[in-house]
Amino acid sequence: MSTATLPLDTPVGRLVLEGDGDVLVGLWLPDGPTGRGARVDDPTPVLARAALQLQEYFAGERRTFDVPVELGGTPFQREVWSELTRIPYGETVSYGELARRVGRPRGPRAVGQANGRNPVPIIVPCHRVVAGDGIGGYSGGLPLKRALLALEGGA
Repeated sequence: MSTATLPLDTPVGRLVLEGDGDVLVGLWLPDGPTGRGARVDDPTPVLARAALQLQEYFAGERRTFDVPVELGGTPFQREVWSELTRIPYGETVSYGELARRVGRPRGPRAVGQANGRNPVPIIVPCHRVVAGDGIGGYSGGLPLKRALLALEGGA
């Protein structure tokens, strides 16, 4: 099946959702790439579901997502991304803590690189990982990371 994209205007800017069949495969942040698929005016069920859940999230009505995603990536990246989904809404963990959680206590840098390659940010909440001495980086930029953390009432 071919991929399709759906732009979504949010309080943090325009996101672009990318679906392939019945799974979400990408979420493009503002000022980033816009996905590889064709734009759709009549969204697929997975794109409509993801858009609704993101709207609920930005309205403060949703704390978890249950959109089916297909993340690709290496086994290590998938392990890191899976662990991201276990970080509760409104909480943060350090890159070092995340590295410990995936069994790589000496690998916070590798964890950070995997975190930055997350294809479905926000839904797979990579913004909840912070540096031990500050906020750290974010593929969507630090203002966006701060806005997402503030929305959740986190650090």
